[in-house]
Amino acid sequence: MFRFIVYRLNFLKGIPLFALIYDSCLKIKMLLVAPERLAWFDEIENEVLSWDGTNVSLHKFGGMQFNYGQKEIGHLHSNGLLDILFTRQVKQELLASGKAEVHHVFKKSGWISFYILTEKDLINAKYLLNEAYRSRV
Repeated sequence: MFRFIVYRLNFLKGIPLFALIYDSCLKIKMLLVAPERLAWFDEIENEVLSWDGTNVSLHKFGGMQFNYGQKEIGHLHSNGLLDILFTRQVKQELLASGKAEVHHVFKKSGWISFYILTEKDLINAKYLLNEAYRSRV
């Protein structure tokens, strides 16, 4: 049922600025229910920006996109969902070790998803982003 609803609402991503507005609403919700997570997201941003050749931009579907040069390392939505691109082999290793989950949309790609809900998740998120960064350097 949930997949059907998501499929039916898929047209929303084609509406200009909808994803950015939706992500902004997620950030407001996070500010109200779990403000410590916003501090964690800032910590992740500062960590990634401390690596040579990295920058941060706005992701096309909302959230913060981490880049190495012109290539995306991953992106963090304002609800704490971190998406990172790896090779399919690395993805399988991360899934087997429990350090990542199958991407919420692109299940057969190299993309992984990971929710940052606890301080332990924060540490793992930094690890995953660093692994993705080191694979591109």
